[in-house]
Amino acid sequence: MSTGLNIIVCIKQVLETTEVEFDKETGRLKREGIAAIINPFDEYAIETGLRIKEKSGGLVKVLSMGPPNAEQALRDAIALGADEAYLATDHVFAGADTWATGYTLAKCVQKIGEFDIIICGLKTTDGDTGQTGPEMAEVLDVPCICYVNEIISIKDGIITLKRSLDEGIELLETKLPLVITVSKDIAHPRLATLRGRIAAKKAVINQLTNKELDLDVKTIGLEGSFTRVIKIFTPQINFDGEIIQGNPNELADAIFYKLKEVKVI
Repeated sequence: MSTGLNIIVCIKQVLETTEVEFDKETGRLKREGIAAIINPFDEYAIETGLRIKEKSGGLVKVLSMGPPNAEQALRDAIALGADEAYLATDHVFAGADTWATGYTLAKCVQKIGEFDIIICGLKTTDGDTGQTGPEMAEVLDVPCICYVNEIISIKDGIITLKRSLDEGIELLETKLPLVITVSKDIAHPRLATLRGRIAAKKAVINQLTNKELDLDVKTIGLEGSFTRVIKIFTPQINFDGEIIQGNPNELADAIFYKLKEVKVI
């Protein structure tokens, strides 16, 4: 039986390239034929979990939601040092927005068991919202601290950490359990070892479908999403305009009067 902290790291499999196409009918990404990787921001979450484990003991469990082939991202996480892996995969989970995703992942966490820390990357490269971690915390009714860039200490059920905001650096302290999202400044991700890659190939990926979770289909997937992509299109670029010439003072005056003319100012 493991002693120490129960650490859950949420990861997502994303496309390796940023040059992707959308299906105009469904509003979803066309993923066929494009290599997939662990979301780069989630690599920092994995590293954070592993460092906490190395210092305080415990288990690092990785959790993802996606199609069956997202299993590879979980194996990559095990190769880095994670102990267990869970994949939420079911056709009824498809089409979820960030809220439905966060809700489903939170229910997966409850199914997995007790936890002390849930760690998420700051955001994903395909969504760029940073909402899933805080939404999980809302469902689980635990504190959430975002933009974490340093774990100072974890002792007697209390975690002390730092985070960077536009206004400066905050030093925060709160009780476990909690959800955190981490920035790239927190640690440099390690590389997988040969031993880790061998372990990853043999690892059992625990699958969680709605048969195990027994969630109301109206609360998950596309049906449980509060936001939906209605239409995707490439905006047309309007090249109408004029070229203004002159020295800096003349240009500033000309732009000022032009903005007044069109009633921008």
